[in-house]
Amino acid sequence: MGNFNRTAGETRARVGKKLGEASDRLEKECNEVIKYLNDEVVPAVRQKSTKALRTAAVKLQELANYMEQHSTSTK
Repeated sequence: MGNFNRTAGETRARVGKKLGEASDRLEKECNEVIKYLNDEVVPAVRQKSTKALRTAAVKLQELANYMEQHSTSTK
């Protein structure tokens, strides 16, 4: 029975060590993903969103002009 307790204790220690290493690695990977999102993805989305808003503004201006031209010609 003493041998079983020693083996179980060693197994527990190995599993605990592996879980600790996995936890550390996971934390490091999460930090890298967050850094990538903040440094690469967010600026790209903001830039493309700004461009999309400017394009939409131009198209709305064109639509407003079209509507003005056609509403005055029918009156």
